[in-house]
Amino acid sequence: MNFKKAIGWITFFAGILIILFSLYRSYNIFIGKVPPPEIFKIQNEKPPQAKKKSPTTLDEIQQKFGEILAEQLKEILPKESVMKMLNLISWSIFAGILIFGGSQISSLGIKLLK
Repeated sequence: MNFKKAIGWITFFAGILIILFSLYRSYNIFIGKVPPPEIFKIQNEKPPQAKKKSPTTLDEIQQKFGEILAEQLKEILPKESVMKMLNLISWSIFAGILIFGGSQISSLGIKLLK
């Protein structure tokens, strides 16, 4: 009976430690001490150098318009901010899973203590 209570306390505190670790890590990410884990990374690609000639056909004009539009979208929504947001979302999901798992482990420890 004493061994069962010891295992119960160990699992209870293990679950609490998992929850506290994820909350502490999330707090440090929130205040900016630690960057979020990089799940999504930017690959540096250099676009091929296009020749500087004026478009003459309708297809060339549409292609040039598409390139200009893509450049403007890059200025409005930079890749870095999208990657940072995706990394924060992935950390939030992982922290939620850790908190849920820690609570399940702690509840198992409480059941062993009864």
